[in-house]
Amino acid sequence: MTGKPTSFLLIQTAFVGDVILATALVEILHQSYPDAAIDFLLRKGNEGLLAGHPLLREVLIWNKKESKIKNLFKLISVIRSKKYSCVVNVHRFASSGIITVFSGAKTTIGFNKNPLSIFFSIRINHEIGNTHETTRNQKLIESLTDSTAARPRLYPSLPDFEKTKNYKNGQYICFAPTSVWFTKQLPAEKWIALLKSIKGQFVNCYLLGAPADHHICESIRLSVADSTVINLAGKLSFLESAALMKEATMNFVNDSAPMHIASAMNAPVTAVYCSTVPAFGFGPLSDQSFVVETKEKLDCRPCGLHGHKDCPKGHFNCAYSIENEQLLSSLK
Repeated sequence: MTGKPTSFLLIQTAFVGDVILATALVEILHQSYPDAAIDFLLRKGNEGLLAGHPLLREVLIWNKKESKIKNLFKLISVIRSKKYSCVVNVHRFASSGIITVFSGAKTTIGFNKNPLSIFFSIRINHEIGNTHETTRNQKLIESLTDSTAARPRLYPSLPDFEKTKNYKNGQYICFAPTSVWFTKQLPAEKWIALLKSIKGQFVNCYLLGAPADHHICESIRLSVADSTVINLAGKLSFLESAALMKEATMNFVNDSAPMHIASAMNAPVTAVYCSTVPAFGFGPLSDQSFVVETKEKLDCRPCGLHGHKDCPKGHFNCAYSIENEQLLSSLK
């Protein structure tokens, strides 16, 4: 790259967790180029993660669900008008590759798994296995900075902390019992057993999730039948949830977005792995982190990088064989 970059566009239009992990690049780029403008492109629905982010000039939003192609070309026009020095594409699929290629940026960087990467200025090899995603992503900007990855970071505002203030009376625990993928989600009965076994030990136990998770969280709350278990699914924004998790005694999560929120807040976390494994590189990064997974040697595990809508074998032993004592061990 010739000359010092004056502006960057980071592209990550995948899921919530992917966006959170990509924020580590924002931290490094700002440290290395404090005077450069940094923008971030994500999919509509995830913009709340970066609301008020102090290191970002602008958050660009791509609406993929409505008039996807029309919105894509509108977005490319907007991006070209900004004349970025460098576009860093963390996403590995063709749509973001098109944006990168036609961005007009002097330097374009992305992973070689992107179908359009042949047209990028810099192509970086991407491999899953025994390397954390933040380290893999850091390789994209290694030639501009160095090889040291940062921890992802979110920035809840004072109003976000204020919104959750009334929930913080005494010691409390947060639980995020759901996942987009069924096989990455510890079964509801396991969460119920855990909550029943710690009844009376904490002031409150909060169930977190999106509006779509409210029903399953409510069924868990009703099954536990304890007034200290409170269903907040759908009632808090991303950053409000982050503000609440930050000061929790412990956060119990699946291998899903709330785990990455915990990492971004350096909040204590117990991450439960069912069909997936930490070796994929998406493990917790908090100083106080615990990983729980089956003790059984299952030849079918892991069965996929992202999980499945149901267990391919029909038994879901990777989840059902996890013992309650394993979950409780992080509270000792």
